[in-house]
Amino acid sequence: MVVDSSDNYNGQRTTDNGLLRNYFPNLTAQQLISFSRLEELYRYWNERINVISRKDIDHLFVHHILHSLSIAKVISFKDGTRIIDIGTGGGFPGIPLAIFFPEVDFLLVDSIGKKINVVKEIASALKLDNVTAVKSRAEDVDAYCDFVVSRAAATISDLYNWTEHLVRPDGSNAMKNGWIFLKGGDLQTEIHAVNRPVIEIDISTFFREEFFVEKKIVYLSA
Repeated sequence: MVVDSSDNYNGQRTTDNGLLRNYFPNLTAQQLISFSRLEELYRYWNERINVISRKDIDHLFVHHILHSLSIAKVISFKDGTRIIDIGTGGGFPGIPLAIFFPEVDFLLVDSIGKKINVVKEIASALKLDNVTAVKSRAEDVDAYCDFVVSRAAATISDLYNWTEHLVRPDGSNAMKNGWIFLKGGDLQTEIHAVNRPVIEIDISTFFREEFFVEKKIVYLSA
């Protein structure tokens, strides 16, 4: 499958890329090309394999891409950092983060094979050499990383318990190695259940779109 819009780049991409440039003014031309191709790629695959809800595909940039990139507002991963995205689904937050951090290694994990196949196809189409995708349950992953990321794949305590063995201590980033989750709504019950220090960050601090009003980044250190 080939979906190629890179030859159409003229420095005046879509409104969506204008949105990205507004929030992330240091994106390179190549990164903007890659981000601009995501909608075409996801629409193509979503017609064949439902990885994003039919009603939500029209909101791909805000609900999925920009949401994923909120993590880049709280930490700038150093080159060589290893990230595992648990329950990645169609590749979120892993694919947008891999475009944003081309020198960071990403392992995208999901238990549903057809979704992992889509992730592999999209990573290949964008030539994301820093992405590996595997079909696996979280608790069966055999790899070490600096950070586990996930977007609403399960409760905070479940995600932590499934992946506690994956995160190596310390690290060289500005934030200590640990877990970064994208969650929404009232999280107090989940936070109490995990029984360890949790930091909540309101994504609306960074993005003005109404979608982010109740969206949060949740961080636990190793």
